[in-house]
Amino acid sequence: MTTVFIDGESGTTGLGIRERLGNMPRVTLKSLPHDRRRDPAARRDIMAEVDLIVLCLPDDAAKESAAMAASLGNAAPKVLDASTAHRIDPDWVYGFAEMTPDQADRIAKAKNVANPGCYPTGAIGLIRPLVDAGLIPPDYPITINAVSGYSGGGKAMIQAHDETHGPAFELYGLGLEHKHVPETALYGGLTRRPIFVPSVGHYLKGMLVSVPLHLDTLPGKPTGADLRAALEARYAGCDLVRVVPPQKDGKLEPQALNDTDRLELTVHANEKHRQAVLVARLDNLGKGASGAAVQNIALMLGLHTGVGARELTHG
Repeated sequence: MTTVFIDGESGTTGLGIRERLGNMPRVTLKSLPHDRRRDPAARRDIMAEVDLIVLCLPDDAAKESAAMAASLGNAAPKVLDASTAHRIDPDWVYGFAEMTPDQADRIAKAKNVANPGCYPTGAIGLIRPLVDAGLIPPDYPITINAVSGYSGGGKAMIQAHDETHGPAFELYGLGLEHKHVPETALYGGLTRRPIFVPSVGHYLKGMLVSVPLHLDTLPGKPTGADLRAALEARYAGCDLVRVVPPQKDGKLEPQALNDTDRLELTVHANEKHRQAVLVARLDNLGKGASGAAVQNIALMLGLHTGVGARELTHG
């Protein structure tokens, strides 16, 4: 048996992680009474008792909690941080297991792992293999457009949509300072900062991330088939990340993968006009949050030799 403490278990991501871990027979969850969750001594004591802690906290609180765990020295547990606090920290391993061929092994050996953001999971999943294959230059001017269900916006946005129904659709982050851009650039292998335009729709969960490309501006002027081949080569044999054919009607809706931990990638190309749009589809609370966290927890604790979170949580 292994033991896990979720620091911040009452939030959306924390609740999702708790539900998934509850289905894993070799994991015991430890909790603090509600009135002791802000007690530093109580939190430090429970950290010393467990094999791994999950941080589902605001960034500043996550940094404090990680420092508290590190202060335990040889008794320190492994740490998975679901916040943005450590995603580009060189001392933390990035928790996108399929990002490169050796990433799952790096996660399994790591003491500290940063869970990816939901938007970056889709964007990096599309961009990184093409940069590695030399099909997209690192300094290419990438634009990323994305839409998410309102659950990705946290408690305030969830409450606004649940109580007042919110707008049907809105762009946000138009100051171009979204917190997910640094990790997208770093782990996407980009040296030029991408333009990222997120949006939210009036539905609970489900996400589409798209990257438009002018094919004749890329090295070697690749075809859509070349892009698909590079993606298929990267994710061959992956349980959760798959490259799928585009739908014949030229449409994609964001909720088809809800309640799964899968990530689907498609290449939509028009060879006549030499243009393409890469699209990633995922559940922002699944592979974009809690599902990825449980996948990383299983790797860090040696609970499964593969990287399929669905296999883990269902036996």
